[in-house]
This record gives sequence, C-alpha cells and structure tokens, in this order.
Amino acid sequence: MTLKLTSSRPYRGLSQEERRTERRRRLIAAAMEIYGRQGYRQSPVKAVCAEAGLTERYFYESFGNSEELLLAAYTAAIEELVGEMTQAARAAGQDRVKRAHAMLHAYFSALKRNPASARLILVEIRGVSQAAADAYTETLRGIARMVGNIFSTDGETVHDLFALGVVGGISLIALQWIQQGYSPSIDELIEVSLQLGSRWLNVP
Repeated sequence: MTLKLTSSRPYRGLSQEERRTERRRRLIAAAMEIYGRQGYRQSPVKAVCAEAGLTERYFYESFGNSEELLLAAYTAAIEELVGEMTQAARAAGQDRVKRAHAMLHAYFSALKRNPASARLILVEIRGVSQAAADAYTETLRGIARMVGNIFSTDGETVHDLFALGVVGGISLIALQWIQQGYSPSIDELIEVSLQLGSRWLNVP
C-alpha cells in the first residue's frame, strides 16, 4: 500500500496553515469589494474568486457556500468600522458631546470613504436569510452595548433598549444618506443624529 502524504513544509516562508489563512483573508477582502460594489445576489463565487486572484477550489477550502462568506465579509467590515469609531472616541477625551461628535464623524466619514463597505453593512446583509438577519441584529446590539459603556457615567446606566433605539435610528439615517448620494453634509447628519441621543448626552 502506498500512502500519499500532504506536505506541511513552509512554502515561500509560509506554513500551510498560514497560506490557508492568507487565502481566506483575500477572499473576505474580495467579497467586501464585490458584494458592496455590485450586490451579493449578483456576485457568484466565480466573481469573488477572480477578484481575489484564486481558483474556486480555494473558496471551498474556507467556506461552505457564499452566504458564509457574506457573513465573514460583513463581520470584517463591521470590525473595521467599529475600530475607527472607538479610536475617535478615545482621541476626543472625556466630554460626552465631543466624544459622540467624534464617533459620528468617524462613522459617516468611513461610510462615505468606502461605499462598498457602506453598501455591504447597510444594504446587502438585509433580507438574505435568517442567519444574516440575526447577524445584523446582533451587530446593532453589540454596538449599542459598546456605545452605552462609552457614555455611561458613575451611578448612571444607559438602558439597553434606549441605546439600541439610538444606534438603530442612526443606522437608518445612514441608509437613507447613502441612497441619496451622500447628501446632506456629514455635519448636518451629525446634528440630526445627536438629537436622537440628546437625553443620553444631557443635551437640551
């Protein structure tokens, strides 16, 4: 009997697992661009693989189907967006209004700077399946918890549903904004969004 062994030796300085991780990263990056540019339903696996510079066999190495890739791309896009928002919050200092303004500016600026990610986050994830709907809802809840923690003060707790309502409202504002061609200005959007959280921020 002849045994066929799979080599795990490094190739070009990368192990087999590292190469697989890199291929997965390339597929996710390609999906963020393709799904956001031309739509999830209009983007077959072949198109994503072509964007990533990989053959289809490598797609199935990491994902069972295109919906799994959609969820992975959505998660990656959200992580990038939240990272920018939290960094802006830290840089703004302790004043809650200034911090909120900075986070909103980071949010809307990121959406405008990267229309593909904006469409993926706000449009393409909706209506695909129950799993996608659950991912969208859980993302809103997670961001609401994060924002609630950032803006809570000693002796004050931000109600989960109130935080969720504010975050959900701002998400709808952003959706309408991109559908209107990124009009009105970001400054105007920030002012409108701050009104949603005025009670939260102690703004009259």
